[in-house]
Amino acid sequence: MDIKNTPFPVRRTLKKLGQDLCDARKRRRIPMQLAAERAAISRATLGKIEKGDEGVSLGAYARIIFVLGMIERLAELADPTFDELGLGLEAENLPKRIRISRKEKGKG
Repeated sequence: MDIKNTPFPVRRTLKKLGQDLCDARKRRRIPMQLAAERAAISRATLGKIEKGDEGVSLGAYARIIFVLGMIERLAELADPTFDELGLGLEAENLPKRIRISRKEKGKG
C-alpha cells in the first residue's frame, strides 16, 4: 500500500485502533503468540495490526477483535441506527405529502 495516498485521518484512526487492540489484549493478559494462534494469523500480522498497518486485511482485524470478545462492536460499525448523517439525509428527502392513487382508492 502507498501510505502517501491514505488520508491522514484514516492513518490516525488505524493507529489508534491498533493501539486500542494491543491494550485490550494486554488487559486480558493474552500473550501475542497465543492471540495470534487463536485468530489464525501470524504473530507478525498481529504486530502489524497493533501498529495500525493499513495493508492488513479487514478479516485479520476482525479475527483478533473476535478473539478479544469485541466482535459485536465491529458488527455495529455501519449499523444504520448509528448513521446520524445518513438518517439526516434520508429525513431531508422524505416526501412532503403522500397521495393515494385513483387505482388504490377503488380497491378500498
